[in-house]
Amino acid sequence: MKVGFIGLGIMGRPMAKNLVKAGVELLVTDLNKEAVADVVAAGAKEASYQEIGEACEIVFTIVPNGDIVKSILFDENGVASTLKAGSIVCDMSSVTPVESKECYTRLKEKGVGFVDAPVSGGEPGAIAGTLAIMAGGDEKDFNALKEYFDILGSSALLIGESGSGSVTKLANQIIVNNTIAVVSEAFVLATKAGADPQKVYEAIRGGLAGSAVLDAKIPMIVERNFKPGGPIRINHKDIKNVVNTAHAIDVPIPYTAQLYEILQALKIHGHMNDDHGGIVQYFEKLADVEVKKFD
Repeated sequence: MKVGFIGLGIMGRPMAKNLVKAGVELLVTDLNKEAVADVVAAGAKEASYQEIGEACEIVFTIVPNGDIVKSILFDENGVASTLKAGSIVCDMSSVTPVESKECYTRLKEKGVGFVDAPVSGGEPGAIAGTLAIMAGGDEKDFNALKEYFDILGSSALLIGESGSGSVTKLANQIIVNNTIAVVSEAFVLATKAGADPQKVYEAIRGGLAGSAVLDAKIPMIVERNFKPGGPIRINHKDIKNVVNTAHAIDVPIPYTAQLYEILQALKIHGHMNDDHGGIVQYFEKLADVEVKKFD
């Protein structure tokens, strides 16, 4: 079976390579031709949207936002123009549940399945094939995708109906990004007070304050390494989706609303392409201190 893969960014490129490495016959495309060439060199074949729709029974997309997903699928020469009934589109982008449900409904009219399956784990998880995959859609479509999910991730769970995967990713992003912000605030306090942040980290990581976020981000922060695994610009977009979705269903989100303003400030100061551990820079600017290893 030929499989399509559209979107070869920070996450998509290593994910596509893992599929090729596992023996999947993969047709790929992206606006970044250097990324396409890299994945083609690994064993994939370049194809247009229409060629992917015509040749593939399963098509994966992972792109920056829902508008791009809909454009790829439904524009005049989009993937959906050539998809056959019985095919499945799996969108692994981080979008709103409303956008996922729209794609599901429009493809359903063509007899095509749609699963929203965003991921967590960042670039390291994409490279290692250890992503957490959270899915929404029909069970039969999820089951058809499971063998590919097992290549891409260490866990994949069908949460419920269409849009459920996207909702779960929004919840994930609330927790991850607010945790980074709280950790940042704490370590700015510790550093300004004269404590070595590396030793503070080593002291608290085994206790109740320990977390996967703490272990992933503090070693990067103290080394001043903001090379993106998950850039702030993507998290800025995700948190905007959280705010819009929450407001639409009358859910107050005071912490996350404040977090969005923090991300806005980081945008203004040119940090959108930093790793989201770079959220610490907002708190550092407030306190006029830098969280780094002591000499």
